[in-house]
Amino acid sequence: MPIPDDVTGEEIDKDVRQELQSLPKGLAEDVARNLVMVARLIDEDPEGAYGYSRVALRLASRVAAVREAAGFAAYASQKYSEALAEFRAARRMTGNVDLWPVMADCERGLGRPEKALDMAGAPEVQKLDKAGQVEMRLVAAGARRDMDQLDAAIVTLQSPELASNSVQPWTARLRYAYADALLAAGREGEAREWFAKAVESDKDGSTDASDRLAELDGVEFVDALVEDDSDSDSDSDGVGEVVNSEVPEPKSVPDEDAELELEPESAEDSVDDDGLDDVDDVDDVDDTEGDEGDLKG
Repeated sequence: MPIPDDVTGEEIDKDVRQELQSLPKGLAEDVARNLVMVARLIDEDPEGAYGYSRVALRLASRVAAVREAAGFAAYASQKYSEALAEFRAARRMTGNVDLWPVMADCERGLGRPEKALDMAGAPEVQKLDKAGQVEMRLVAAGARRDMDQLDAAIVTLQSPELASNSVQPWTARLRYAYADALLAAGREGEAREWFAKAVESDKDGSTDASDRLAELDGVEFVDALVEDDSDSDSDSDGVGEVVNSEVPEPKSVPDEDAELELEPESAEDSVDDDGLDDVDDVDDVDDTEGDEGDLKG
């Protein structure tokens, strides 16, 4: 696949660059450039990122950073079975637990929310840093919603991190997930409050909380560029208008104060002691199952 001339490979993280030092110099540079393209495209063009990840994988399947990048590219392309295999391979190479939440989310994508809940209650969760534990909480709540357990999903998200006034990188997503769960449960008044809190903490626009809040408030965006004979002589400057229609505020339902427990209530399947399955070499990866659909929540 073509790579722009301005991509040198030096753009990658120093830790990844250090991993690539085990390869011959020319090969390391080729792998690095492909990994840079994966990082560039993964948000806007997941399929393009996936293509570059496959090239890197063919060149250096024994490098953990390459397997991890291939996993995220497959995950972004909704190829959850393949992503899970790559994450497991990377974890087996490094012994790192950081990928545990996204591995659980892959189980959700494959239609196995019970397995995701098993992983939410596994000892590996206690080894995660705060960001990882919050991510695991989000995955567990999503799994509860997959199983139509809305009240349990709401309780799962209730936590000191949710109640804290401190804004952390995960704050907006946590508040948004809580608001969305409340809304799904019909608790619109509380949902509006938490969407508003999500907007306050979402400085980089990582969620569409502002749009959801506007929808609850009855705000409608009108295209002022549509010409109307009745007001063709108006002073419109071509900028969209915002029309606020009055909507009665729904009654608020008292919040639940139950404390979160990540341990699953029951599950038919259990996670292996090390959470790993044997992963064949990269040549076998192409035979993995296809994607199973979008994640929810």
